[in-house]
Amino acid sequence: MPLIPVTPAVEPETERPDPAKVVSGDPVFTTWNLEERDGLYCGIWQSTPGAWRIAYDEWEYCRILEGRSVITEEGGEAVPVGPGDSFVIPPGFRGTWEVVETTRKDYVIRL
Repeated sequence: MPLIPVTPAVEPETERPDPAKVVSGDPVFTTWNLEERDGLYCGIWQSTPGAWRIAYDEWEYCRILEGRSVITEEGGEAVPVGPGDSFVIPPGFRGTWEVVETTRKDYVIRL
């Protein structure tokens, strides 16, 4: 099986968050899915500025490649993230994701 380069070389998917979850702005998501099998997903995701409510049922590892965002857990403190920051979002995490400056991340999701 050949190596899969982690670059946005595949055809991207574009979508917006559910309007009921949008807190501010008009964020547009672009996703380059590089792998999807057996409950494992990985690729590159990008969003334009805006904020929306998030609720994770899955486990996700992320590394910010470009831009600035602020992730706030319900009842918790705002955590700014930017280029080079990596983190795990565990199942059950709820809060908001605000993209302050168009943000691009690579990700690995496990259902």
